[in-house]
Amino acid sequence: MKVYFASDHAGFEIKNELVRFVRDQLGCDVEDCGARVHDPQDDYPGIVAVAASRLAADVAAGKDSRAIVAGASGQGEAIVANRFKGVRCALYYGDPGIAQVDAAGRRLDILASTREHNNANALSLGLRFLTLDQAKAAVAHWLAAPFPGDPRHARRIAQIDQV
Repeated sequence: MKVYFASDHAGFEIKNELVRFVRDQLGCDVEDCGARVHDPQDDYPGIVAVAASRLAADVAAGKDSRAIVAGASGQGEAIVANRFKGVRCALYYGDPGIAQVDAAGRRLDILASTREHNNANALSLGLRFLTLDQAKAAVAHWLAAPFPGDPRHARRIAQIDQV
């Protein structure tokens, strides 16, 4: 699987660590789309757009790829990524500290749910809310989570892609 990474100055150091982790420990093909140097004045939209556009091109070509974008809150990064056709970017801040359950009382896992319900192919990390170890664990868990293809979820994803 190809994984594209992008972050501005706010996530620069952790992004660099995650690139190495995903390449060396998880065995994925990675591409660091920037930032390449720490510049406290850089702006995330153009940096994230590089990763999102590459992911969108892979989606259009039917390639198995993902993107991980990161910033201080991750909000703006997710907004930018979601502007690209075929990119479905979920935002993650960390474990909410309370049990998440559905209407039937089943325990939920938000990272797995982004894959199971939305086939999210991009993950935005709010790095001011995560330690490096938490970010690594989240990325490993999210990359391993499958999209089972439940027909109702596939139908909804197709509707999203038509918007």
